[in-house]
Amino acid sequence: MSHELILSMNLLNCYRLLHLSYGASTAQIKASYRRLARQYHPDVNSADKFAQAKFVQLTEAYKLLLKVIEQSGIDQSSSSAELVTATHEPNNSEVSAHSPSATKANHKQPPVSFGPPLSALEQQLKWSSYQNLQQLLKEYRFARAIALVEGLRERIPQDSEVRQWQAIAYQCWGRYLVSKGQFGKAKIYLNKALKIDPYNRSLGVEVERDLGSLEKML
Repeated sequence: MSHELILSMNLLNCYRLLHLSYGASTAQIKASYRRLARQYHPDVNSADKFAQAKFVQLTEAYKLLLKVIEQSGIDQSSSSAELVTATHEPNNSEVSAHSPSATKANHKQPPVSFGPPLSALEQQLKWSSYQNLQQLLKEYRFARAIALVEGLRERIPQDSEVRQWQAIAYQCWGRYLVSKGQFGKAKIYLNKALKIDPYNRSLGVEVERDLGSLEKML
């Protein structure tokens, strides 16, 4: 199990805790944390153990996100900031992470859209599926992971986070296929990752790199 995959899936959970979309800017992260920290701070919830535990979770998520941003050296001053996507990190026999094709990616800004809020049942389904998805990716059970997230997307198609998870699962599978020498099939799934979440700049850069390196192998 790669450290990068564990970290990336943990990052998704951090964004969820802070009520943010994956790839939010540093300013957005700080603003959301300040708002939620005031709401759950122990000083105003002295008798509420749940609120105190929530405050600890929020603080840990906030610190982890800022640490990753600082270590990555990425400027997140805009809302379209780039972060490392949840992928299996290739070794020397796999796709290179430094293909110049990444700089040619054309990333569009997503249109503003508002879907209906999730019901309590849908929320429960979503986050139980998230836990299962995380475990499946850790175990490299990519076919099961993709089946899970595709089914979840059919159930709650309006949820942007589920779309991101689906794209991540496709990229993980594509990179794994490259490591096994199945280049044609790998290309299909990498392109699926781009198609399913075309407005995710971070994912787009990573997948463009993968595709650029893959073209050199074909």
